[in-house]
Amino acid sequence: MDLRGVILAGGKGSRLGDLTKVTNKHLLPVGPYPMVYHPLKKMTGIGIEDILLVSGTEHMGDFVELLGSGKDHRCQLTYRVQDEAGGIAQALSLAEGFSNGARSLVILGDNIFEDQLNDFIQEANRFPDCAFVMLKQVHDPQRYGVAEMQDGKILSIEEKPKAPKSDFAVAGIYLYPPDVFTVIKTLRPSKRGELEITDVNQHYLKVGRLRYQSFQGYWTDAGTFESLGVANKLVTANPPAF
Repeated sequence: MDLRGVILAGGKGSRLGDLTKVTNKHLLPVGPYPMVYHPLKKMTGIGIEDILLVSGTEHMGDFVELLGSGKDHRCQLTYRVQDEAGGIAQALSLAEGFSNGARSLVILGDNIFEDQLNDFIQEANRFPDCAFVMLKQVHDPQRYGVAEMQDGKILSIEEKPKAPKSDFAVAGIYLYPPDVFTVIKTLRPSKRGELEITDVNQHYLKVGRLRYQSFQGYWTDAGTFESLGVANKLVTANPPAF
């Protein structure tokens, strides 16, 4: 498979308070598994064997102790350290050598969702030069990047808008062609001082190479007390398909 997996599991998890005082949020439980197992199982479930995990310096050893080489998960794991918070796009840039010219399936480590990714990958295989994002209708789109659509095409993406143009949030699941690393090198830091993944997606939109799929089942992030609780309830009531 000309596709490699990238799990982005950095960040301080500061919104979770004392829960992340001595551990990374992606090691907290969601259902019967540590949170990081969810994106990992989604990737191995569609046959991805080469997976990179990016995290910060503080808890990288914990990930290595938990996951090891990846053999227990039917994959080969590589680890890269993000020395300081620089944004999702900056974290993804650390995968350039690992990707070795292949496309990259990127999942933010705190994204918990029900659907398998087979249909997503099949559609992406039809357009190998395009970038793909996953969308999900939500009740609070102002919390996310929001995609404005018309006739099945994305017209615009706006990050955390006060007046959203739709209720379709851009979930933290992306698939990028090999030139994504060239795109990242052209980015400038945002007002937050970070390289934003929304700017990557907007580049592909501008050049007519951005497509999407939509989730049918549930999706949530698990980065706040509320959403971590929601994620556990969803996974317990209806275990995700891997």
